Amino acid sequence: MNAYVQKALESSNFIKKEIETLPLVGLITGTGLGDIAHALNVETIIEYRKIPHFPETTVESHHGRLIFGSLGTCRCLVMQGRFHLYEGYSPLEVTFPIRVMQELGVTHLILSNAAGGLNPGFQPGDIMLISDHINLTGSNPLIGPNESRWGSRFPDMARAYDGRWMEHAKKAGKKLGIPLQAGVYAGLKGPSLETPAEVRFLRTIGADAVGFSTVSEVIAAVHAGMTVIGFSTITNVHDPDHPEPASVSDILDVAEAAAPNLSAILEEIAADLAPTPGK
Repeated sequence: MNAYVQKALESSNFIKKEIETLPLVGLITGTGLGDIAHALNVETIIEYRKIPHFPETTVESHHGRLIFGSLGTCRCLVMQGRFHLYEGYSPLEVTFPIRVMQELGVTHLILSNAAGGLNPGFQPGDIMLISDHINLTGSNPLIGPNESRWGSRFPDMARAYDGRWMEHAKKAGKKLGIPLQAGVYAGLKGPSLETPAEVRFLRTIGADAVGFSTVSEVIAAVHAGMTVIGFSTITNVHDPDHPEPASVSDILDVAEAAAPNLSAILEEIAADLAPTPGK
C-alpha cells in the first residue's frame, strides 16, 4: 500500500470516529458558495486542520470545514472550501478529499463552482449545469501508478456528468422558477484570469464557462465510480471585444447572491440524492 492510500485511510478512519452515520453523497462548494451548507440539517462539523493529512484552504470564502448532516432524507458530507492547483497543491492533493470520501462510502458527488461566462447568452448570476468539461490544467490526478482498489487504469469519461441527475435538476429548476443554463466547463490552472485572446480560443473550442477547479475532482470521482453532477455559478460574462476587469469582491458578491437559488435546487432534488447503497 503506497503512502497516498495510507494517508487517505488514516483520514477516513479519523472521520469515522467523529460521525454517527456514513454519508452516501458528497458536496464540494466553490468560491462564495460555502453558505449552501446552511440548507443542511447539521450534525457534525470538523475543521480540515484537525483531520490527519488533510490540506488546508488558503482562498477567501473557503471556510475549510467538513459538515455532516442531512439534506432532506439524504445523508451528506459538505466540503466548505476546496483546494486548487494554483495554490501550489498537486493534483493528488487537490483530489485527496475525493479519495477520503471514497473510503467513507460516498457514491454520489455534487460539485459547485464560481465561473466566468464565455457563452454570450449567459448573464451574471446564472446557474449552469455542467454537461461536460475540457481539461486545460496541463495535468491529471491519475498520473502515476494506478491504485486498483480505487478504480481502473483508464476510466471512461464519455459520461462524466450523470444525465439522469441533470434532467432531475432541470425539472427542479422549472418547478422553482429558477432558470438553469447548461454547457461545457473549461478547467484552467490559474490563478491569472483569461486574456481576450484566450476567451476567443475557449469559445472556439466549445467552452461555455471557465474556472480553476472541478475538473481534477471529477476525473478522480469518475475513476472512483461515483455518479457526478456539477453546477457553475456564472459570476461575470467575458466579452473579448470589450474586456472589463473582474474583481474578486464582485465575483464573491454575485456567487453569494446566487447561492440561495442553488441551495433551493439542491433541496428540491434531495430525495433524488439519497441513492440506494451499492448503486
